Amino acid sequence: MAVYLFDFDGTLVDSMPTYTEAFLRILRRFDIPISKDFVKIITPLGYAGAAKYVLTLGVPMTEEEIVRDVGDFALEAYTQKIKAKPHVKETLEALKARGDELHVLTASPHMTLDPCLARNGLYSLFTNVWSCEDFATTKADPAIYRMAAERIGKPVSEIIFLDDNYDADKTAKSAGMRVYGVFDESSREFAEDIRAITDRYITDFSELLED
Repeated sequence: MAVYLFDFDGTLVDSMPTYTEAFLRILRRFDIPISKDFVKIITPLGYAGAAKYVLTLGVPMTEEEIVRDVGDFALEAYTQKIKAKPHVKETLEALKARGDELHVLTASPHMTLDPCLARNGLYSLFTNVWSCEDFATTKADPAIYRMAAERIGKPVSEIIFLDDNYDADKTAKSAGMRVYGVFDESSREFAEDIRAITDRYITDFSELLED
């Protein structure tokens, strides 16, 4: 039996354009230059963590205002529009049917995470669905992966973490997890970097059935 810990945005669902646009529009609103690494940096941080980072760039808003602005922008898309990536549902069902254990750890808050998973018929497939807010830290912190392993009840080395983000993959690897990189269009330019630091790299979710 394998134990999987899945990212959400860009791994299970095709949501990265919405997640990143929610923050990019704030920078554009105040004519703040956007670095090429901006998306890579904010992806593992969650709304609050990304809001803190955006503040360091000179956005004249409070953290609470940024989080509220981002949440208002993203809520409709997550609750009504965003779909699972190709072959995700059938692959997860097959993994669960063969006895594998499935969990989620994501930077997204429950207000967008839970309804999106449920609408796509995925929520009930997971033993645990965690947001970074459940751990009071971000996926840029190695401790979050060890805390998740403790809650799962397995050694960190026996858990396979899957994410499309370079920084999250690197951090999970440093925490001792096996790590599979996942292709997403939003991280295409970092694909080779992700391949270099992960145990495996998949371009289609169905490849997990080869484990």
